[in-house]
Amino acid sequence: MYVIKVPLGVRSYTISIGNQLLARLGQECKRLYLGQHCAVITDRNVAARYGEVAVESLKACGFEPTLITVPAGETAKSLKMVASCYDQLAEHRLERKSFVVALGGGVVGDLAGFVAATYSRGIDFVQVPTTLLAQVDSSVGGKVGINLKAGKNLVGAFYQPRFVLCDLDTLETLPVREYRAGLAEIIKYGIIHDVELFKRLEQAMPKLLQRDPDTLSSVVARCCQIKAGVVGQDETESGLRAILNFGHTIGHALEAVSGYGKLLHGEAIAIGQVFAARLSAELLGFPARDVERVAAVFEKVGLPTHIKLNPAQREKLFEAMRHDKKVSEGVIRFVLVNKIGQVSFGQAVPLDLVEKVLAAPPVQAASTEQSAGANAAHSVLRAPHSAF
Repeated sequence: MYVIKVPLGVRSYTISIGNQLLARLGQECKRLYLGQHCAVITDRNVAARYGEVAVESLKACGFEPTLITVPAGETAKSLKMVASCYDQLAEHRLERKSFVVALGGGVVGDLAGFVAATYSRGIDFVQVPTTLLAQVDSSVGGKVGINLKAGKNLVGAFYQPRFVLCDLDTLETLPVREYRAGLAEIIKYGIIHDVELFKRLEQAMPKLLQRDPDTLSSVVARCCQIKAGVVGQDETESGLRAILNFGHTIGHALEAVSGYGKLLHGEAIAIGQVFAARLSAELLGFPARDVERVAAVFEKVGLPTHIKLNPAQREKLFEAMRHDKKVSEGVIRFVLVNKIGQVSFGQAVPLDLVEKVLAAPPVQAASTEQSAGANAAHSVLRAPHSAF
């Protein structure tokens, strides 16, 4: 088992990564002297697989949990669902010393974390991520929030969990498309911070795709270590933490305009990262051969790397980008790559260059292998009536 500390002074916490950890949830909560009453917030799919294990683990350690289920998918991150969770917490008499368990993927973690941050002016919560994307990204760092029609995560808070429990066994039941989407965030860490990790991913991707336990555990741990280090230096995204948004400016916009849930987050930011690499070549001299390497590693996973838009779709995309939280004084800013393993944040990009790169043909990467999941994503993106 790997144990990684997120260094935030009195708000520091640990991330545990390994197998057969879910059954220890109650013991970990007891170790931190969390309140007796708690709620496990999860979605209907995860509840069917892991809800009982989590609840029974808590009961065995003297806690009184209630299970709250929400619909699966990005649409659950809404004000309506937040209100529903509040009502259920109040009905079961949760109070200031109670806590929330976020059991599920990134959507559940964001929603449950936001509920915990705001109910009774803030109660404890713990993260139990069950998807690859959540384990390496959204469960760590304390960013919680919900979506508005205008954009993703426009309402939220920085609110740290008491601990994060990553049981790799939960990934065994993760659908192929969602698992591959999670790999997009793993690739991101190599591009923004660790060239050796990126090289390893180029070579070891077949093992990751097979969910090899040793490869998976070490790579997940390295990603959490990178994020913990960044968050420890910049908790509230006033500077360095912005590098974690590489590929997200256009990625979040793609999610918004295509209709949340039609395009998975990892699929959207795969396109966004290749797009950012191409902008980097135009503005920072990022080598063309490295743009091809970036595109190739996503294609090895079977993720989309390009999007073709008509003028009306481009305008919708630009409008969504203007509502992004990273827009400053009306200027759209990107995280761009200097070289693999090193990026610069807050880069203003002219709108005409964004249009030029969007209109350019796909990168001719060394590998063109696509998965069924990636092909499905492409078909969504190329269908203007269903996606935009």
